[in-house]
Amino acid sequence: MTREGDAVTAFERAVAAMTARRERRESTVIGDLPDAVTGVVLVEGASDRAALHAAADLLGVDPAAEGVAILPMGGAMSVRRFVDALAPSGVRLHGLCDEGEADFFRRAGLSVDAISVCRPDLEGELLIALGDARAEAVLARRGDLGLFRTFQRQPAQRAREVTAQLHRFFGTTSGRKELYGRLLTAELAAHELPVPVREALTALLGDPSARARLG
Repeated sequence: MTREGDAVTAFERAVAAMTARRERRESTVIGDLPDAVTGVVLVEGASDRAALHAAADLLGVDPAAEGVAILPMGGAMSVRRFVDALAPSGVRLHGLCDEGEADFFRRAGLSVDAISVCRPDLEGELLIALGDARAEAVLARRGDLGLFRTFQRQPAQRAREVTAQLHRFFGTTSGRKELYGRLLTAELAAHELPVPVREALTALLGDPSARARLG
């Protein structure tokens, strides 16, 4: 990692820590913006950030080394705050969001081409890409399959499809969505990545497969 890449990573982690503490000061965002940052992917939360970093590994790209920071905002309603703080610096902006939150990103001033939309959300995209059996295999390796089986037996879950049960399970404990955002994404092959996840990276980094052909 170069010094510039280290600066991008440090900035990204500082913003992630800020949003985890529920701070919303614009000056905290823009005041710490290093010159090395040339692009920013704005995501709703930590699980999205974890998934994009895992996807970058699969694609063989290093966002920080190329000046791209992935910033969790602590929720879609904060997107205008981030856009207003970052846009004047001239950095390229791209958003990744759930289908139900896309209007927040559009109203913040991001064009349709600058927004990658997960339908219905990131976990849904990952579960569709993996399938139930592979997702359960990830749970098993992590030691959480027994917990999931107990969860399935709850009265509110018994009549639901396994995919819906998995989707709900990932959101039941603090930190679980972030953990499995990374683990489920890492389980995929590069060509299996959901379109919005791949698009959120390649929009600012370019298509790594195209670069490989040219190289």
